[in-house]
Amino acid sequence: MFSRITLGLGGLIGGAGVALAAAASHGGDEHLLGAASTICLAHGPALLALGLFRLPGRALQAAALLLGVGTLLFAGDLITRHFTGAGVFPGAAPLGGAAMIGGWIAVVVAAIIDSK
Repeated sequence: MFSRITLGLGGLIGGAGVALAAAASHGGDEHLLGAASTICLAHGPALLALGLFRLPGRALQAAALLLGVGTLLFAGDLITRHFTGAGVFPGAAPLGGAAMIGGWIAVVVAAIIDSK
């Protein structure tokens, strides 16, 4: 079940990245939407890989959770700022960024743990 959720989230985030890139190229201020697109297009494929490989271990599940939630929070905050002028809540983008960094660290931890 976790792999299906991870795959779905990866597809959703990847598709959002493409849509955001299109919106950024047709709008006036591309800064926030372009940054959200880049984050989504980087993390969507990572989530797809984590879902497809179905490698065992809680570290990879934690990585997928942190990458997915972090991306949604970070990109969601940038998108909300673009359209409303205010973020989701104070510190949402940094919190999402920290979650994504934590997700990548969890991938490293999983690689170390699984290599033994």
